[in-house]
Amino acid sequence: MPVRRRSLLLAAAAGPALAAVPAPASAAPARPRRPLVIGHRGAAGWRPEHTAASYTYAVQTGADWIEPDLVPTKDHVLVVRHENEISGTTDVAAHPEFADRRTTKTVDGRAVTGWFTEDFTLAELKTLRAVERLPQVRNRNTVFDGREEVPTFQEVVDLARRLSKEHGRTIAVFPETKHPTYFRSLGLPLEPKLVEAVRRNRLGRRECVVQSFEPTSLRRIAAARLGLELWQALGTTGGPYDLVSAGDPTTYRDMMAPAGLARIAEYAGWIGPDKSSVAGTPLVADAHAAGLRVGAYTFRAENQFLPAHLRRGTGPNDFGDAFAEYALYYGLGVDAVVTDFPDLAVTARRG
Repeated sequence: MPVRRRSLLLAAAAGPALAAVPAPASAAPARPRRPLVIGHRGAAGWRPEHTAASYTYAVQTGADWIEPDLVPTKDHVLVVRHENEISGTTDVAAHPEFADRRTTKTVDGRAVTGWFTEDFTLAELKTLRAVERLPQVRNRNTVFDGREEVPTFQEVVDLARRLSKEHGRTIAVFPETKHPTYFRSLGLPLEPKLVEAVRRNRLGRRECVVQSFEPTSLRRIAAARLGLELWQALGTTGGPYDLVSAGDPTTYRDMMAPAGLARIAEYAGWIGPDKSSVAGTPLVADAHAAGLRVGAYTFRAENQFLPAHLRRGTGPNDFGDAFAEYALYYGLGVDAVVTDFPDLAVTARRG
């Protein structure tokens, strides 16, 4: 499929140098011959996210990588939830023994009310069960509510290795450090535990790629010299919280300008922009020129997540023409897609 990279120029100028922990530059390896398909929280379109069932289904349907988001427990064990606030992804509200744990906290400058992983030991979290996060959107997934535990990162690594053997191909884990500045302020830093897990499991660069929205978190991982590839995730507004909290005005838009991409290439091999930052911009071409690969997020099949011309049917949760959207981004030259529906992405990749 031809690669189309002509587009509008970004107006943003490069911001000041990114903060922080020194890390050696590393050359990005050759781009993959076909785009990778990354199961976003597993196969979140078909199973409750961040569960063994979700990860397993993602791999069964062709995902190359699976994504565990990492947050800590009170006893500093890395567990897998998209957010540390778990009322939407577990049945914690139905446990009267934990009713007094409900509280309000300020996470990355935003007030959040609910139950938080850092207030539970691993043993306590293991008494909870996962539920569908978007029951109004994916009501059929609710049939799986209450069947799965909250997994630890170690359990996801073990699962990925078992699935690799079963399917005869290497399934990589793609952990994200969630709110690392916040957790560091609580004395529960994510990076040392992640580095420890990588070393303990002897995870190589084909088995693990680490991502974060916070560049200082990635630089801390880089400083450990694990030999892994790193992925700088990029938001659509504002800037990374670690930079914001340090008074650094660098925005995500700055980071996507050529000078910003060059700085990212000092410590990472990938960028992960929202898909809206890719279409109609020179970002893919600029990133490739800087030696970076591009993995766009998040691809979904429901109308409400698709551009208007690809919507089908009348309801916001009806499936639209997701295949056309994948074809567009594959044609733009992205190196990976992060998707709730890895089966659809794999089918679209076949052409």
